[in-house]
Amino acid sequence: MEQRTYNQYCATARTLDIVGERWTLLLVRELLTGPKRFGDLGASMRGLGTGLLAARLKHLEREGLVRKITLPPPARTPAYALTEAGEDLGPAVMALARWGMTWAMGERRETETFHPGWTVLGLRACFEPEGAAGLRAVYEFRVGDEVFHARIDDGTIEALHGPAQHPDATITISEEALVALTGTCGTFAEAIRDGSASASGDPEALRRLAGLFRLPAPGSRKPAG
Repeated sequence: MEQRTYNQYCATARTLDIVGERWTLLLVRELLTGPKRFGDLGASMRGLGTGLLAARLKHLEREGLVRKITLPPPARTPAYALTEAGEDLGPAVMALARWGMTWAMGERRETETFHPGWTVLGLRACFEPEGAAGLRAVYEFRVGDEVFHARIDDGTIEALHGPAQHPDATITISEEALVALTGTCGTFAEAIRDGSASASGDPEALRRLAGLFRLPAPGSRKPAG
């Protein structure tokens, strides 16, 4: 597949030459939360055919952003992981996510897919360091079959796929309720009241939860007036 180029000696143009093709940055998004097998990437990128997925991964390998690895036991299967250069795209992807929360999200369209695992990066993007001052706690989130956790350590966050070993608090929420929260169409308290969410664990960790994550207020891209 011929690689298109802007033919501009400019850092922004050179970067877009590498990551500007459709699906490419979304693959980086998937790998920012850890190595993934080819099938895992395909499952979370519905609409991306296997042929194009393979082509995009080869492109990222060729450009030095992705490398092939073998997962440790018990999996011992081939997978893809970001290189140092790929990991360095993390702040740019997170900045795009935060911009999108303000200027692009709104309500979910009928044709749009949603994967609960994307919430892992969402937790990082919405994290409020000031609200986590002095807090050390591990939160486990369960959304259907998807499980992920966030480790809070005095103003910092580490959010990862998979269960926590010793969670201080566990939050269970339906996919529909999570989508509503993402689109600012509901609150966690409302989800608790209507039974679509539940929370258990250390009372202090649960009390601090409300101040740890904050969705930015949505803005309108249309000029006022």
